[in-house]
Order: sequence, then C-alpha cells, then structure tokens
Amino acid sequence: MTPVALTIAGSDPTGGAGLQADLKTFHQFGVYGEAVATLITVQNSVRVSRVEVLSAGLVRQQIEAVLEDIPPAAAKTGALGSAAIVRALALAARRFEFPLVVDPVIFSTQGKPLLPAPAVRCLAEELLPLAALVTPNIPEATALTGIAIRGAEDARRAVLRLREMGARAVLLKGGHLPGDPVDLLFDGSEWHEFAAPRIVTPHTHGTGCAYSAAIAACLACGVALPEAVARAKRWIAEAIRTNPGLGRGAGPINHHAAIL
Repeated sequence: MTPVALTIAGSDPTGGAGLQADLKTFHQFGVYGEAVATLITVQNSVRVSRVEVLSAGLVRQQIEAVLEDIPPAAAKTGALGSAAIVRALALAARRFEFPLVVDPVIFSTQGKPLLPAPAVRCLAEELLPLAALVTPNIPEATALTGIAIRGAEDARRAVLRLREMGARAVLLKGGHLPGDPVDLLFDGSEWHEFAAPRIVTPHTHGTGCAYSAAIAACLACGVALPEAVARAKRWIAEAIRTNPGLGRGAGPINHHAAIL
C-alpha cells in the first residue's frame, strides 16, 4: 500500500515553505501527501506582509475529512496561527493512531511572529504532550522553555525540559549556534547527534518545514525515528547545498535534491 503522510500547516504562495514545501518533500520521499491548511500568507523571499488565519472549525473539519477517508501513517504540523487552532488540533490528535511530528513554527524566516504568545503557551501545554517528536530550532526552543541556549550544555537542558513538557522525543536543530550545525535528538532513551558542514547561503527558506516533512515521510514508511532523522538530515543538507538560487532574499531550498 502507498504510504500516506499529512501536513497541517500554513500556505506560502512562493512554494518555499509551508504546506507547499511539505507536499513537495513528501513526493520526493515517495509518500502520498495530504494537506490541511491553517492560514494563508502573503509572502515572498524578502517579506511577509499579511497573515490570514483560518477558523479553528474549518481546520477541524479538514482534519476530520482526511481521517474518515484516507488516514495517514504519519502527520506533521507547521504554522498553526492561533490558540484556537492549536486546541482544535490537540483535540483531534488525541485520537490519532499514527505519530505526530510537531514543528513549532513561531517565527518566519524573516523573523515575523507567526504564532501569538497565548498560542505558544497553548502549544506547550496541550500539543507537546501528544507529539511523537517535536523539532524546534534554537529560538523556538527558547520561546517554549524559557532557556537561553548558547551552547551544547544549554541545548541538552532545553531538550530535557521539552521532554518534561510531554514530547516523547525531541530534535533540537542547532543551525542558530556558531560553527557547523549539530542537531540533537533525544528519543526517550538515547542521545543522537547529527552534524553537517555549514553551507553559507541566504537560500534556506522553508528548511525547517522540509526537514520535519522528510522525517514524517520516513516515519510513514515505517522507518525508526533515529534513522528517519538521519535520512532527513542528509537530504536537507543536500537540498540547501543544491538550492536553485531563486528569489532576491531568503530563497527556497531544492526540494528535488537526491535522497542520500
């Protein structure tokens, strides 16, 4: 049977991030992709000028339509937009019979807030305990835990704090720290590190979306979590390295990159 993965995320009209990037990533990993829209953005590689959040009821109805007909083998979240949507998703996720990867999108690549403070608290309290994996970057982990992350020791403290908050596994992405990025995974029993050389390029728009989508795609195919992260990490590094050079600002990665 064809593996199926679901993204619950916002729309990026340029296709570099959000549900468009997730669907491209699912396809690249040989997985049939489904998408529930949470918000619409007006953005490109240099600006985010408008965000329209959909009603929580409409998001809930989309999820229900997917589950009643073509339920996925794994799902991931992206930008959720409001506390009401986070609560609606948490209510639905209590019935999920598949792993949920929570990518806690709080800021856009340009630094624009995409999740208001009350919704961040709601995500921490209601959605994290339902996550098979949470995949924050450094600013997102700080927003969720209150821990200022300046190095490896702080990173481990933040990971353990996110575990205490309920996530079954935590992948802390290290790209915002100096030096070559090292991503830190704690799967509940073991620590794993995933390193890659830093690629100097402005074209990293949607990296977190595609990375978490690649992990979800691997989980949908039955791959164990540490190997799913390893495969996704190799692919995202190649996708950044071979970016198509589009846009005048933070352009997209290469969603057609080879899976190494």
